[in-house]
Amino acid sequence: MLIRKKEVTELSGGIRRAIDGQTFDPRDNKEGVWSILKNDIYTLIHLEKEQRNAAVEEKENLAEYLSDISHQLKTPITSLLLMTELMEKAPDDKQKEFLLCMKKEVRHMEWLVTALLKMAKLDSSVVDFHAEKVSSRELLDAALASMEIMLDIRNQTVALKKEQLLFCDRKWTTEALINLLKNASECSKEGSEITVDCGENPIYRWISVTDTGEGLKKEQLSRLFRRYESSQKQNGHGIGLPLALSIMRAQNGEIEVLPGGKGVGATFIMKFYK
Repeated sequence: MLIRKKEVTELSGGIRRAIDGQTFDPRDNKEGVWSILKNDIYTLIHLEKEQRNAAVEEKENLAEYLSDISHQLKTPITSLLLMTELMEKAPDDKQKEFLLCMKKEVRHMEWLVTALLKMAKLDSSVVDFHAEKVSSRELLDAALASMEIMLDIRNQTVALKKEQLLFCDRKWTTEALINLLKNASECSKEGSEITVDCGENPIYRWISVTDTGEGLKKEQLSRLFRRYESSQKQNGHGIGLPLALSIMRAQNGEIEVLPGGKGVGATFIMKFYK
């Protein structure tokens, strides 16, 4: 098969343009080894472009997460610096008060950074989920181990109505459940009982968390899972619910919200599709 020098030159020039980021499609839909080579070159160019775009997207995501961490840490760091300065001339009783406040802010910062890093891992699809059979009781017990102090301070209890066998990643699903329970605790009255229920139907298995609050308004539902927007509580950062949703969707699941109202609290349902 005779290949003209002009064709080789045109192909070489097109490849160089593609390397510089320009569009180049050498395919000609003809038969023969020359056309096969052109198709293979196009495939390589397309793969290289996808890898380049992925690298750019990853860099942008990293920049966004660094910006998020910086923005979210700004307020607690400012508070810590202010309290540190005030402590120098404060009486002993006030110093103890400042130390307690500083300890609280440090704990908030630790939780915030941990949550942001977890979301970064989920968004980057670097988390390997290992689905296994787990009972709702096991998940709840694991979640409550992290909730014990918070529930004790607010004199709240958590009741599981019935047990259900679920098929999910134990560690990450526990993390999602913890965030739903934290949200329920913040929304519920002191001394109240948070309800956890579960079950299954032909489409999915589920576990739900119901608080004893006033329910959710329509305008609240629209921004509930938006990062840094949903939390109106003093201790909240608007990250817990988005993190829970990311975990569920990474497992081919979903979170449905029943807003409640008129004396009925909101219910968050974690769905595990079969």
